[in-house]
Amino acid sequence: MANAAIQALICDCDGVLIDSEAVAASVLVRELEARWPGAVVAPVLMPLLGQRIERVLGGTSEALGRSLSAADVDAIRTVAEREAAEAPLFAGVVEALDAIALTKACASNSYTAVVRRVLERTGLVRFFGDRIYCADSVAKPKPAPDVYLAAAQGLGVAPQACIVVEDSVTGVSAARAAGMRVLGFVGGAHVGGAHVGGDAHAHELREVGAQTIFDDMRMLPGLVADWMQKAEASAP
Repeated sequence: MANAAIQALICDCDGVLIDSEAVAASVLVRELEARWPGAVVAPVLMPLLGQRIERVLGGTSEALGRSLSAADVDAIRTVAEREAAEAPLFAGVVEALDAIALTKACASNSYTAVVRRVLERTGLVRFFGDRIYCADSVAKPKPAPDVYLAAAQGLGVAPQACIVVEDSVTGVSAARAAGMRVLGFVGGAHVGGAHVGGDAHAHELREVGAQTIFDDMRMLPGLVADWMQKAEASAP
């Protein structure tokens, strides 16, 4: 990765801004177990979080040898998105974003309309404005780099000038494939934080390229400042 001055902060939405992944997972497990009596869904589904809901459902179906109709997929996605969109903000995220003097964008594997509703409901839209880049507006969703490359292009900066905050293997893989620096967040309820399931999840995020791991959004301004200093010091 070429060295470049840091110019932008790009955040995922679910599991980074709002603590929604556990909510979504609970809905998906509930809906699938209602349709597949006797199936043990959670151990198969949880590792797939971070992908598009359609892919999570498809991967779970394939692994368990079950099937879902297109109507089932649409109905489950609608319920999961509606309930997850009401999840609370992570503690300290507003103060963290307020303290970071970089252009900010949101890059999500969800739908643009869903992310926009979340940002408006929580008031985070004041940090991101219209700088929202989602999987429904690019050719391929994460783990492909398309969403992050679209964000960099929309911001008018090089990918190497971006710091990304991601919580999933899928998202970290996408950001690294785009050539960006990545901070891996493990504070979400779906991984249990750094002292429960977060240790294993942190290892997985490092394995796919997250360069720093943290579990408290109040740490974010300091981590971004550290990376900005490193980039400046190593610039030619």
